[in-house]
Amino acid sequence: MTNDKENNKRPIIEKAIVSEKMTAIEKFQNKTLRPIIKMKHALLIAYFEHYLTLQKFDFNHLNELKKIEFIERIFSKDSQFRNEIKGIIIGHFTLEEFTVYKNFIKESNKRILTVVKERIMSTLV
Repeated sequence: MTNDKENNKRPIIEKAIVSEKMTAIEKFQNKTLRPIIKMKHALLIAYFEHYLTLQKFDFNHLNELKKIEFIERIFSKDSQFRNEIKGIIIGHFTLEEFTVYKNFIKESNKRILTVVKERIMSTLV
């Protein structure tokens, strides 16, 4: 079994620069959301693959365009899937981060789903 402290150590994303010129939501995305999403990458991919199994959907036999369309459709139509993805990420916030999140819930959720969708597409398409 892996050590939770090691398993939950957030990666540093060199491209995720935080500057004074950025808006608060941009800072939150680069400082909190992107590192958590990167840290949970394997879990997010496994969750998506489990979703496909539950839906009894053969994703691997689709061409690239159909895979993209399918992923887009899931992220736009399946609210339970979206909520579970958000929960995976939000569950890793500190109390301080959650306080910031509460000020930008709609925008933060949109950013979470966009980044996760892009990761799934870049990994599985």
